[in-house]
Amino acid sequence: MEPATTDTLVRCPWCGSDPLYQHYHDNEWGVPCYDDDKLFEFLVLESAQAGLSWITVLRKRENYRRAFAGFDAQKIARFNKRSVERLMNDAGIVRNRQKIEAAINNARVFLTIREEFGRFSDYFWNFCDGSPIVNRFATLAEVPASTPLSDTISKDMKQRGMRFFGSTICYAHMQAMGMVNDHLVGCFRYSQLAR
Repeated sequence: MEPATTDTLVRCPWCGSDPLYQHYHDNEWGVPCYDDDKLFEFLVLESAQAGLSWITVLRKRENYRRAFAGFDAQKIARFNKRSVERLMNDAGIVRNRQKIEAAINNARVFLTIREEFGRFSDYFWNFCDGSPIVNRFATLAEVPASTPLSDTISKDMKQRGMRFFGSTICYAHMQAMGMVNDHLVGCFRYSQLAR
């Protein structure tokens, strides 16, 4: 599949022509992120995405922000059964009880990891010595769904109690948060982020 083109910009083809998807691709996806709040936001969103398309969750992002206390891990960690029922009745998010309960559980795990390492970012980025992995893929077919590194991170996070965070979701998190640069080499963002 050839990269998507809009005006003079050549993008990775997965974002197509949807303006929301293109904005996400151009401004967030693959940008190295060391901000704990943003890392947590994407842990919640990517866990919600399991089995769905990313654009589905991306379109619900602002609803998630409202429903999940602005992605404040400390507030979410205090959610209870009543909170779960409130969220189950919220048509603006993915109403899957297991995913909702996982988000609450994962907020608690996130805070425990942060307490142990000082910052969740330090824990997460330690798996690749703090620097992004720059791949050189020309086509989407070359981009893996998971890697040995995502297997390792996923396994460690699961042992710490994280739920809905298998190796494929973990790799999506690594891509989104810029631990790996999986922009195709023909994409305008590839060279910008590879510097």
